[in-house]
Amino acid sequence: QVQLVESGGGLVQPGGSLRLSCSASTSIFSIGAAGWFRQAPGNERKLVAAISSGSSVEYADSVKGRFIISRDNSNNMMYLFMNDLKPEDTAVYYCAADRRSWLDIRTELYTYWGQGIQVTVSS
Repeated sequence: QVQLVESGGGLVQPGGSLRLSCSASTSIFSIGAAGWFRQAPGNERKLVAAISSGSSVEYADSVKGRFIISRDNSNNMMYLFMNDLKPEDTAVYYCAADRRSWLDIRTELYTYWGQGIQVTVSS
């Protein structure tokens, strides 16, 4: 069973930066697709960024140019670098992975999920 654990969330002022990390208990990031999703209160969980096993990436329009997804296969880690944060980025962020190789924006295609971590952007 694959376990994913997020870290690095917290409170940040608008315009600030955070780095989220996701640690995997197996080498899932080396063989499959992965992504970061977020869910704000009252909203559905949506894709923030995804990366395929071949390192193709896709971003939600709202974060393009501000967020970067990356992966460290040798250490079973995935990251989300978040810059120029805005109050509308406030949400619980989830790390997700799957054994299929191609990336996808649909939450239902990801098998493994972390427990989520809160990111709050506020002055």
